[in-house]
Amino acid sequence: MVVVVVLDAVVVVGVVVVVDAVVVVGVVVVVDVVLVVDVVVSVVVVVVVAVAAAVVNGVVVDTLVPDGDVAYVVAVEDGSSWSVSALELLG
Repeated sequence: MVVVVVLDAVVVVGVVVVVDAVVVVGVVVVVDVVLVVDVVVSVVVVVVVAVAAAVVNGVVVDTLVPDGDVAYVVAVEDGSSWSVSALELLG
């Protein structure tokens, strides 16, 4: 699993795709954000959003994170489509 922790996020962080231990960082737009990529177990894509919403393959996840809080959304490929597997608000 790949976890992206966002501190003081303002907009979207972007996408980090991991395939067979090979990390490919695609389109990343960072605005006052700190990224921490963790252990890899399977192919996942991480989309993080604060004070807005994350759209994963048509699925909208409202995070509604107050400025300063930490949040992460992990979307895992289940073979047919990307789905949201975890949403946690910390802080």
